[in-house]
Amino acid sequence: QVPLVESGGGLVQAAGSLRLSCSASGRTLFDYDMGWFRQIPGKEREFVAVITWSSGRTSYADSVKGRFTISRDNGKNTVYLQMNSLKPEDTAVYYCARYYSGMPKYWGQGTQVTVSS
Repeated sequence: QVPLVESGGGLVQAAGSLRLSCSASGRTLFDYDMGWFRQIPGKEREFVAVITWSSGRTSYADSVKGRFTISRDNGKNTVYLQMNSLKPEDTAVYYCARYYSGMPKYWGQGTQVTVSS
């Protein structure tokens, strides 16, 4: 088990910004690809963004490209998701995930993001 802890969610108006953080207490995230996903009640969890451990290469879902930025600070053992120009449809529970063998395997407890119109 890798206890991942997300923070930074909350209520924001449309066009506003939030920054989510994901940290792993007692374990390093340096050697792993890390991702963000989100889920709306009644729907499947969907991919948002991923960052590789080796090169820091990033990839995004089309729905957030140009608005969200994933980054990592290995010195702080933390991964971030900067979310700008938020839309009501971005409202969801956001989860941090640590990848293993190319797939998200370990999950945080999630943090709620609510965007009001």
